Formats: sequence, C-alpha cells, structure tokens
Amino acid sequence: MAVSTSPQRTYRYLRIGIAGTVVVIFVGVGIATAQVGVLTSISDYYYTPARSTFVGALVAASLALFALSGRGSQRILLDAAALFAPLIALIPTTLAPTTVPDVVIPCRFRCFPPEYEAEAATGIMTYLLVGAIAVFVVLILAGLRQVPIGAVAISLTLTVGVLVTLGIGWAWVPEFVLAQGHFIATIAFFGLFALVAIRNAFPRRGMKPRPVYRDMYVLIAVLLVLTLVAYGAIEGSGVAERSDVPFVLLAEVAALVLFFLFWVTQCAELWNEEDPRTLIAR
Repeated sequence: MAVSTSPQRTYRYLRIGIAGTVVVIFVGVGIATAQVGVLTSISDYYYTPARSTFVGALVAASLALFALSGRGSQRILLDAAALFAPLIALIPTTLAPTTVPDVVIPCRFRCFPPEYEAEAATGIMTYLLVGAIAVFVVLILAGLRQVPIGAVAISLTLTVGVLVTLGIGWAWVPEFVLAQGHFIATIAFFGLFALVAIRNAFPRRGMKPRPVYRDMYVLIAVLLVLTLVAYGAIEGSGVAERSDVPFVLLAEVAALVLFFLFWVTQCAELWNEEDPRTLIAR
C-alpha cells in the first residue's frame, strides 16, 4: 500500500471538508426543523438556531475553495465561487410574513426583517474590509515576487470587482443589497460550480477523466443549471408564496446535494493523485 504524501492528505482533507460543509448545513437545518417546523427554504433557517452552523459552514467552504483553487481556468472559477460563498451567509434572505416564528416582517409579501439589518451591515462591512486587506496583502507579496502577479491577475481583478460593486451598492442602495444580495450570490455561486464541473469533465490539459467521472461531472453541471433555472423562475414568479409546496427549499436542497456530489466525485477521481498541485490545473 502506497504511503500518501503530506500534500496528498491536505488536498484530500480539503475536498472531504468541503463536502462535509453540506452535511453540517443539513444537520443544523434538521435540528432546527424539529424546533420551528419546515420552512420555505434552507436560507430561511438563518433566522433560527441553525444560523451559526449555516454561516460557519459557508465561510469554511469559502476558505477551503481558496486553498484548493490551484492554477489555470479552475483557479479563476473556484476563487470567484469562494468570493460569493460568504455573501450567501452574510446577506440573509428576505422573508414573507409568518414564515419564521417570532420574526416580525413589516410588509405584505417579502422583505428584509428590520431587526437583522444591523447584523447584516456588520457582516457586509467586515467582508469589504477583510477583502480589501486580502487584496493589499496579495499586492505586497506580488511586489516582493512571492506571488506571480500574472497567475493571480484575473482572480485579483474579480475580487476587486466584487468588492467595489458591493461597496457601491451598500453605500448607495443598501435596500437593494438586502433585498437581492442573497439571491444574486446564490445564483452566482452555484452557476460557477456548473462551470467548474464542465471544466473537470473536459480539461484543456492534463489527463482526461475516466468516462464514469466525466459523465458524472456533466450530469452534475446539467442538473445544476436546471436547478438554478427553476430556482430563478420560482423566485421571480412568486409561485412559492401561493403554494403550500416548499419549491425553494427543494431547489436549494437539490443544489446542495449536487455540490456535495461534485466533491465526492473529486475525492474518488483524485484520491491517489501523485501531484496534488496539478489537480486544478485544467
């Protein structure tokens, strides 16, 4: 039996850890469901005792994605996904009246609970400041030639773009950020992962995946796109408010399951990768 190297184990644990964040979310939601009942979406559980596990899992996933991003086109995609993961948690979803017990919604349909605005503001400002510090550190390291600026230029540009866009939005139209930020971040995050799955199925360089893994990546990508289309249509049409079926909850569960299956597939395909540095160089 071959002895694994330290880099191999690191990459294995990171992939397992990202898959584990989905388990954490589901367990937290399951426990909260026993206390408050079935809500209309997983995002609604932010306003329940499951909030800490929900936020912690998404932040942990973001850090692991940055660590795994590697190089090549997948670096750009995973770095971008890592930017949006914390925003899903830090900008909570809007709520319809009576959705969550004891949370007051001062509108007829859906809006952001006023009592959580200060918490969201703290999260957004922290995200902006920490993001700016991270950009500054990368630029310093690039200036010291510790980081090749050409390799991170696109990811750095995307980071600045997200930070500037969010900063301007928060400064000028905070009500829009609170009303739509969670939805936009969710679509962006899972949309990027549909692209990641396609890039894994059809890498431009390096070894091609075995047919079973290629087909799995394609299936995950297609189902993610269909799930996101359904999610957008449900949110845009308002059908969720007119039905007793938790359509948004089902769409979010499907997206998380597909995200989980992607990382399980990655674990299976790349478990014995001899040079983990190349696993994302596709």
